[in-house]
Amino acid sequence: MYRCASPALPRRRSMMATAASTALFSLVAAFGGLAAIATPTPAQAQIAPGHRFFPQRALRGEIVFGVTPDVQLNGKPARLAPGARIRNAVDQVATPGSLYQQKAVVLYTWDMNGLLMDIWVLNDVELANKTWPTTPDQASKLVFDQASQVWRKP
Repeated sequence: MYRCASPALPRRRSMMATAASTALFSLVAAFGGLAAIATPTPAQAQIAPGHRFFPQRALRGEIVFGVTPDVQLNGKPARLAPGARIRNAVDQVATPGSLYQQKAVVLYTWDMNGLLMDIWVLNDVELANKTWPTTPDQASKLVFDQASQVWRKP
């Protein structure tokens, strides 16, 4: 005796799965076949680091990663926040353990408790922008253009 499901229910599921797979196959065929979807374009295959957009409150500094959550920021001890996010030079998530004893130029933000929250390791394109402020006092004396990501004197 079948109390949970009738014998006809699994048959209905297989018919629905067949209809869905047929619809997916016809959609793929309409857009050029499986080869066009499976083969990455040259732009997708290469990761070209470019300029990322950073928040206005981010500051520039030099960091040395130690045993998590301890770091040296501009030669002074600092700590990572429990939910700290670290992005490497190609904008991928990095763990503090993978960056152990590495020195890098970064942009960073603080959380409300004075812990490092967001850290972006800069790539060559971003390193060329030397005008990024290193202290809140410097940032208060400059004007930030969000579109071009450049700090200018007023």
